[in-house]
Amino acid sequence: MPNLGRVVLGALLLVGALLVTPALAQEADEGVRGTLVDQEREPVEGVAISVYDEDGDEIETVSSGEDGAWSVDLPGPGSYQATLDPETLPEGVGLTDPDREVLEFTIRRGQARTLIFQLGEREGGAAGMVGPIAQSAANGLKFGLIIAMTAIGLSLIFGTTGLINFAHGDLVTFGAIAALVLNTAGPGLHIIPATVVAVALGAGFGGALEAGMWRPLRRRRTGIIQLLVITVGLAFLVRHVILFFHGGRPQPYLQYTVQRAVEIGPIRLTPRDLFVMGLSLLVLVGVGLLLNRTRLGKAMRAVSDNRDLAESSGINVERIILVVWMLGGGLAALGGVFLGLVETVHYLMGFRLLLLMFAGVILGGLGTAYGAIVGSVVVGLVTELSTLRFSTELKAMWALLVLILILLVRPQGILGLKERVG
Repeated sequence: MPNLGRVVLGALLLVGALLVTPALAQEADEGVRGTLVDQEREPVEGVAISVYDEDGDEIETVSSGEDGAWSVDLPGPGSYQATLDPETLPEGVGLTDPDREVLEFTIRRGQARTLIFQLGEREGGAAGMVGPIAQSAANGLKFGLIIAMTAIGLSLIFGTTGLINFAHGDLVTFGAIAALVLNTAGPGLHIIPATVVAVALGAGFGGALEAGMWRPLRRRRTGIIQLLVITVGLAFLVRHVILFFHGGRPQPYLQYTVQRAVEIGPIRLTPRDLFVMGLSLLVLVGVGLLLNRTRLGKAMRAVSDNRDLAESSGINVERIILVVWMLGGGLAALGGVFLGLVETVHYLMGFRLLLLMFAGVILGGLGTAYGAIVGSVVVGLVTELSTLRFSTELKAMWALLVLILILLVRPQGILGLKERVG
């Protein structure tokens, strides 16, 4: 195990070194631009777009011209956001995704960036709600599958060790940042091989934490409350190390950032979104087959059900726990890359996802991998469908409200088992 720790430590140092590699200076001016077109690919004129800096100060508000084009000169590199005013859209035209009214972006030195506000037909009445509901449900399923992939490891770790890992969200961030570094700096890998390496680093990081920290603490019979507090400290440590090396600016990957949406009935999804959803589903099915059809998976379930009985049956419990940590770290890293693909990479992305991961695990049933999947999909659907009537800032609140209501009816969770108390 010390060899594993040295390998992972060396990989982490490599990632840190790449993070601080300075970008080459360029002489061009920084700016942002775009062109607004409707569902018929006709230019949309007179739409107001405001650009703000990272402190929320307005830089400029412009209107799209006769050709639908707009542009804003920026004061320099940094993080910005562009807001489209839906009140200025012509009648019958609206945003295909209401969540895309505000676009966050970063500008490097000398970069002129293009933003895309996707516009489509706006319909009224009950019939007009079918499209938005279907679109929000598709977005919710996409988001729920990503939550499920990250939450499985959280659930398996709790099932095998009893540890509630508050640092799991930062394992998600670690995977996304590792892929970003490999993609945008240093070796400049394409995002697909960068993802493979990031998943391996995430699995190694999880294994190193188990072998170098949690196993010695368990042997010292450290209490579960003390372990929980240590996970909180570890989360802060990993998060702020990433902030120190990477900075606080959200950044996208180099590939698949701008794509034309594919229409599937009333639903519009980019090829990137379809790929993320399909691969997430395949990974979840693969984890299910691993748990049910392999000796390793059966050993994991045995340790989760009764650790002492599993050990007396000849199962190497410590080895199984190590594999669980590596599996959880790899899945968290993959989920982080997928989340970074559909949104942007930010040092707080895993922390923001952590509450929804816990909601999915508890809703599905603590310690059950299948429950984590079902609960996470429910959480994803609720968060996105709630935006049809309420502010996007309240998405997490509605997910927690559904969690409370379901637990009032079924305290053990959707797939959890009843237990006798006392």
